[in-house]
Amino acid sequence: CPTSPRKMRIVADLVRGMEVEKALQILKFNPKEASINLEKLMLSAIANWQSKNEEDAIEEAGLYVKEIFVDSASMLKRLRPAPQGRAHRIRKRSNHVTLILGVNNKAS
Repeated sequence: CPTSPRKMRIVADLVRGMEVEKALQILKFNPKEASINLEKLMLSAIANWQSKNEEDAIEEAGLYVKEIFVDSASMLKRLRPAPQGRAHRIRKRSNHVTLILGVNNKAS
């Protein structure tokens, strides 16, 4: 994602340990740009879980965010012109998000 890891971690901390439905609602109404990318990632993770567990229903499984962490990725280094013929280095940071969903096994 082209977002800095620090900005993405703020949004990731909001949904850690929550149920998937509640986490999606929080991400949907969060004004930060990182929440859009995290919402897409979570929808993809839900679709992956559904394709692996076709016989189970999402509502009955009780999916929740078991683990989520953000690591920094490689930086794009750019130059910005500075006074007196110099140049300052601009580091455009990006990140890797790891999202693991868990099944909350309730006694049913």
